[in-house]
Amino acid sequence: QLHHEIVTMSKSTVKLVSAEGYEFVIDYKAACVSNTIRNMLSSQGSFTETQLGEVKFPEISTPILEKVCQYFYYKLRYQNSTTKNIPEFKVAPEIALELLMAANFLDT
Repeated sequence: QLHHEIVTMSKSTVKLVSAEGYEFVIDYKAACVSNTIRNMLSSQGSFTETQLGEVKFPEISTPILEKVCQYFYYKLRYQNSTTKNIPEFKVAPEIALELLMAANFLDT
């Protein structure tokens, strides 16, 4: 059984929680690559996401959320790059469809 802790995280990090309860603490800037997450974290009011800097994704499995987090950092690193040698962001074929659905939901 999972126990829930109320932890106020700094604004510089965000906690993303997968369907299985795994937590990924990533940089706020990386999380904001996702328009969906950015909107959740910046909404007015007393939403849990805004107060705790935590977003739960009951529909996104741990391996997919991990790959999404990797993509956020990849995108941050290369989005304004002037180099022509940007490495490919590799996706295993067996997770491609599920990853595509998560990316669509997250608006990334």
